[in-house]
Amino acid sequence: MEKILVTGANRGIGLELCRQLAARGDEVIAACRSSSEDLQNLNVRVIDGIDVSAADSVKKLQSQLGTEQLDWLINNAGILSVESLDDLDFERIERQFRVNALGPLRVSSALLPNLSTGSKLGIVTSRMGSIDDNTSGGYYGYRISKAAVNMAGMSLARDLQDRGIAVALLHPGMVATDMTGRQGIAPQQAAAGLIARMDELDMDSTGTFWHAEGGCLPW
Repeated sequence: MEKILVTGANRGIGLELCRQLAARGDEVIAACRSSSEDLQNLNVRVIDGIDVSAADSVKKLQSQLGTEQLDWLINNAGILSVESLDDLDFERIERQFRVNALGPLRVSSALLPNLSTGSKLGIVTSRMGSIDDNTSGGYYGYRISKAAVNMAGMSLARDLQDRGIAVALLHPGMVATDMTGRQGIAPQQAAAGLIARMDELDMDSTGTFWHAEGGCLPW
């Protein structure tokens, strides 16, 4: 049994991660801005009021955990808005950067005392953050923020290598959630793939950009 913390746990992929991890017997800590009825119905510990983009909020999460040791930390919280070259809303772009790029780094840094040799750190990113894979443009805020968190994840992998903490960058696929307008694969399928990649993660594969279905993605 692993002790696992998941951010952005109240809906979508995060909720399904919590559901599947709890169902297989792991001890799950669900962190979110506000809880949901579906989350409350799971056999997990909920810490709400957590905004990963806010320092005080992340400090609250750290305080709630105290010295508890985590086997996995899954940075799942994220947001998406759509910007085109003709509609560059820089406030929306900055908000995505604060949540999607700085959020995982802020949480990971704050909770490093809760991780130790053998712990695993996952960052749910997107292939839309791949520069090589960008063949259609647009989505400026989302693409920029996910490319940035990919770089943060790689730096974490390098800096945590000597501590024996493995890091994975994880693309869940196009998932049918509120964030995507319910287009794509089922959250259940995406979550199962992400869990499988985290199960496989070790120090030999740290710093790798994975598709949930398996296989590495280009940067």
